[in-house]
Amino acid sequence: MVTLIRTTSQDKDFQKLVILLDEILKIYDGVEHEFFAQYNKHDSIKNVVVCYENNIPVGCGAIKEYDVKTTEIKRMFVLPETRGKGIASKILMELEIWASELNYTDSILETGTNNPNAISLYKKAGYFVTENYGQYKNVESSCCMKKFIK
Repeated sequence: MVTLIRTTSQDKDFQKLVILLDEILKIYDGVEHEFFAQYNKHDSIKNVVVCYENNIPVGCGAIKEYDVKTTEIKRMFVLPETRGKGIASKILMELEIWASELNYTDSILETGTNNPNAISLYKKAGYFVTENYGQYKNVESSCCMKKFIK
């Protein structure tokens, strides 16, 4: 049984999952890891979703305001051993619903060009590749995406 819980970045299960996410991102990002890590601080994120399978935390994601109409998807992660079950899609959908409830109309995100599984997930969910934004503007290994959610 899969359960989604809305919480904050203070949630202990979220914090444990993010430690695992950062370990994997160190491998994906290589020498650029420190650059990306500075934008992935999560200590003050107000909107976090943690997914539980049989009461075990298996995935997470968060939204963070980018501007008054746009939220940014952050800290998406599913334990490798539980992938392929649609958990990431459920987390993403819950984040989009929550963002819409908070009156955001757009959702943006950044993932690495070296992470084709993430890019595929987001495309299936209706995101499209857009011009790199903000701190990712001139970063060739970044793939920025956008979706109109409302």
